[in-house]
Amino acid sequence: MKRKLLVTLLTTAMTISMLAGCGSTASTEATTPAADTAAEETAAPAEETADAADSTASTDPVTLKVFSNLPDRKNGQGLIEQMVIDEYLAANPNVTIEVEALDEEAYKTKFKAYAMDGMPDVVSIWGQPSFLDDVLNAGVLAELNEADYADYGFVSGSLDGFKKDGKLYGLPRNTDIMAFYYNQKMFEDNGWKVPATYDELLALADDINAAGIVPVAMDGGDGWPMAIYLTDLIVKINGTHGDIVSEAIANADFANPVFKQATELFAQSAQAGLFQTGYDSQDYATAMNLFTNGQAAMFYMGSWESSMALNQDISEDIRTNIRAFTMPVVDGGKGKATDIAAWNGGGYAVSASSEVKEEAIKFLNYLYQPDKLSKYGWENGVGMSAQDQTAYMSGSETELQKQFMDILNNATSVSGTPINDCGPSVFKTVMESEIQNASNGTTSAEDFLTSIGNACK
Repeated sequence: MKRKLLVTLLTTAMTISMLAGCGSTASTEATTPAADTAAEETAAPAEETADAADSTASTDPVTLKVFSNLPDRKNGQGLIEQMVIDEYLAANPNVTIEVEALDEEAYKTKFKAYAMDGMPDVVSIWGQPSFLDDVLNAGVLAELNEADYADYGFVSGSLDGFKKDGKLYGLPRNTDIMAFYYNQKMFEDNGWKVPATYDELLALADDINAAGIVPVAMDGGDGWPMAIYLTDLIVKINGTHGDIVSEAIANADFANPVFKQATELFAQSAQAGLFQTGYDSQDYATAMNLFTNGQAAMFYMGSWESSMALNQDISEDIRTNIRAFTMPVVDGGKGKATDIAAWNGGGYAVSASSEVKEEAIKFLNYLYQPDKLSKYGWENGVGMSAQDQTAYMSGSETELQKQFMDILNNATSVSGTPINDCGPSVFKTVMESEIQNASNGTTSAEDFLTSIGNACK
């Protein structure tokens, strides 16, 4: 999403309309019939949702295939998605929904195969150039009627990343903010303070390492979290992100010294022990487990993981003490503490070749009724929606929810789409593979920047 649109989102829609997922919460493949999951226990009774169903709809049997990047159906966004699916099934007894849910990277790989061989009816997508441009050029997504969503409460500008030539092809689900989650009790027990500057963060890492604990759990096996980390550093060094990145991609030239400074600072941080040993080959689940098991003091990830505070699979003494802070300011940098890495994240679309397209669009529209994904997500502490959630505030929100609300409300600027997703797919691929070597010192900053520049040609 373009920076100016996200700024509009912040300044005009955040009464508390929210800017989640680049990520997923598990790394295992799962193909699950929708009606057979644990989420049924939390779904609303059928009579409460029957009024949302089309009373004139056909009663002929229909099977919908849903391809999702949310494999954990018992927690977080996967739980919310499943809750709505179960309600839809209760309201539409003639419908069967088959869910195939894979983790982020496996999902994107299989999505490419489906794009060649035939797409499931409803799919997860990302409204970012690196993903969506090729998909739209291939013509595999159905056009949606934007007027249908006039009363759905989408915040200003949030649909724009899902359009091409003024036509709408998908709907955003989340607003994502990147942050350091930290264990507040661990900090207090050891006398550690939340760092206000990047130098303080590195000094804190020394103290944490000395205590035999991992400072920051990093999913370095997947290149995208590190690319977002680089985005965060660019924001703190330069004060803005989108303009210099767009210019660099357009000119296939990353000679701007801000990129070198950010890349070198990232590498210095890794080599100073900020992240766990082997971070550059360890995946999302491994990094998250280090944090939720108390082996790491911090975890760098997006606001979509704010549901950790309610996850019963995490021990109570950890989940009730999870807090968050954004990237500290860099000494000498132009960026303020309130200049943050944030963007509109993933969403859903309908296959252009779906043989049950009418039902697929009906289901998509049901997902996005304001009292479905957005409401349930808020009530279950699952990140922030791309729809206005003001009406659902109860005062009983978790501390993490309140923190992310404050971060967004107080933001003076937001990054927009992270650097790895701003260019063509080949740029994304090269960046996410080469940034591992740049961070661990195998590749110099100069060679890294030359490589990603060449990928734009």
